[in-house]
Amino acid sequence: MKISTKGRYGMRAMVDLAIHKGEGPVLLKDIAKRQQLSVRYLEQLILTLKAAGFVKSIRGARGGFMLAKAPNEINLGQIFQVLEGSLGLVECVDDPTSCSRVDSCVTRDVWQELKESITSILNSKTLQDLAEQQTQKEEKAMYYI
Repeated sequence: MKISTKGRYGMRAMVDLAIHKGEGPVLLKDIAKRQQLSVRYLEQLILTLKAAGFVKSIRGARGGFMLAKAPNEINLGQIFQVLEGSLGLVECVDDPTSCSRVDSCVTRDVWQELKESITSILNSKTLQDLAEQQTQKEEKAMYYI
């Protein structure tokens, strides 16, 4: 399983918004510059996140985007679900009716455990956690320069 650019870039954009929470609306061009992303691609991701209720937009000269909820109220699993969809590695994990062997297949049990483990990790971390970790990493990096 590989996470697509939607998941990776969308998560980075959300962490960026969490880091800059309290500074007012953030321009997409600023997020794109800090995260080294295409503004056009970022626009698509932000619209998806906005439709899901994680981001809100502010119009006008001092407009931009900001989190719709506090960073500690948004976990990574929620974001991932919106951007990537299911964490099921095989179809039968999400749809047991897709396979007649679902009750007797030991490999399905492994795929189910993997989904549960990944989901548990993502759900246990919030945007606030990642924003704090990112800030610490940046401070540490500045210390060594």
